[in-house]
Amino acid sequence: MKKFRVVFMGTPEFAVPCLEALHKECEVIGVITQPDKPRGRGQKLMPSPVKAWAVEHGLVVYQPEKIKTEEFTAKLEELNPDLMVVVAFGQILSQRILDIPEYGCINVHASLLPRYRGAAPMQWCVINGEEKTGVTTMFMDAGLDTGDMLLKKELPIGPDMTLEEVHDSLMAMGAGVLMDTLEQLSNGTLVRTPQTGESNYAPMLTKETGHIDWSKPAQEIHNLVRGLNSWPGAFTEMDDKKYKIWLTKLTGQKASAVPGTIVKADKKEGLWVAAGDELLQIVELQAPGKKKMKAADYLNGHGISLPAAFV
Repeated sequence: MKKFRVVFMGTPEFAVPCLEALHKECEVIGVITQPDKPRGRGQKLMPSPVKAWAVEHGLVVYQPEKIKTEEFTAKLEELNPDLMVVVAFGQILSQRILDIPEYGCINVHASLLPRYRGAAPMQWCVINGEEKTGVTTMFMDAGLDTGDMLLKKELPIGPDMTLEEVHDSLMAMGAGVLMDTLEQLSNGTLVRTPQTGESNYAPMLTKETGHIDWSKPAQEIHNLVRGLNSWPGAFTEMDDKKYKIWLTKLTGQKASAVPGTIVKADKKEGLWVAAGDELLQIVELQAPGKKKMKAADYLNGHGISLPAAFV
């Protein structure tokens, strides 16, 4: 494979395996990532996972507040890479930047395009109850995830699979699909396929996305919980206190109580709550000021007196 001179753009943990693969096979002449952000209780400035990996391996890192400024665009033109690779970077590139590399800009996107364009494809696939997702590489254009598709690889989504499991599977898959794409680009066999057919948008998540509406069917709530595990987490409230719900289980038992009613608080079986159609079992939760734990373990130390209800 041709040893491309590559500028890499990425920010979260998801992007790190792609950078690692590029570092082994190509010449990474620059890594661009988001500025350090305050994290944790002390709000200490922390580097992105991509920056941390790049610094550890001696790569040159750039952290522009805005990538489309005249100053930074000129810097990219000066670097004059053969290729740019973008993986969950978090900023939109200008057409002038896209036009810099001779071989174009390749993006690794965590969905089967044209479905789930946007910032949170993995989360919305799970929330919407999709049975499969995957990774697509594409040549970037000025639109939002609208460029010509290159290679795809599918991942089945099991009925109880959480976002964290989907994320880790696609993270590993992405690096392999990227390197297969560059292999074909190098030997001239890479085929571009315009995006056609039904598309949809996967917008950014907010904390409020996770607020459980117990009047919804149990399946929808179950999908929301697993689609937001591990961030930001689905949540519900009781007595003005917020409880995060991390794992649930469909019971198949019809609900006759008002949605949100806790019909069972059992030290062995956890909490059973009425949804809009069926009872949903809460397997793992996080009470205010507590760590994540099995619902049964929580009930062993913190009894819930019935009648009680989540809202």
